[in-house]
Amino acid sequence: MIKQVDYTHYNFEKYISKKRWSSIWYQVKEIISIKPNNVLEIGPGLGIFKMIMKKSNINVETIDIDKDLNPDYVGSVLNLPFNANSYSVVCAFQILEHLPYNESLLAFKEIVRVADKYVVISLPDSKKAISITVRIPKLSECNIIIPIPLTGKKKHIYAGEHYWELNKRGYNVKKVKNDYLQCHDCDLRLLKEYSVPEYPYHCFFVFEKISY
Repeated sequence: MIKQVDYTHYNFEKYISKKRWSSIWYQVKEIISIKPNNVLEIGPGLGIFKMIMKKSNINVETIDIDKDLNPDYVGSVLNLPFNANSYSVVCAFQILEHLPYNESLLAFKEIVRVADKYVVISLPDSKKAISITVRIPKLSECNIIIPIPLTGKKKHIYAGEHYWELNKRGYNVKKVKNDYLQCHDCDLRLLKEYSVPEYPYHCFFVFEKISY
């Protein structure tokens, strides 16, 4: 695995949009709801997630191939330098698409190996959709995502970062879910799957390792 972008790629004005902020909110929400003892984050980026988790007294350690991002560990997701079941939860937000698809399966297998109980990931979803948020005073907020039907799916063209994306040709969500559920040596179940209402391009998956 080679570094695709320089650390300046994560410049705040260029990298953190309002939509991406929304995605970070869901990252935080999912991990806090798990109440983990410790967390491993693959690819820390600007370090915002770890900073917020620290304020919630949740210990997060990070790993990245780019030492300029100041991760706790420098290494590849394809060969994580940790024992099995080392972290309550392992998360990889917008990371696995930066690997060729077959390598992403190997990376996910490593993530599952290191996780003791939960795996939380997000992936880019190329489907076109309309997102509607309805807010009624004193009542809960309602989010609706309406997919826009298209004739045929586009082939993904690698442009230096993403090797593949959900709902590009050959990568429908059902296939990717099945491949990820079957690429490892333990029992795993999918607990949640959803698109971020404010940013449907980011699709979240929460997995749980099953022990008997």
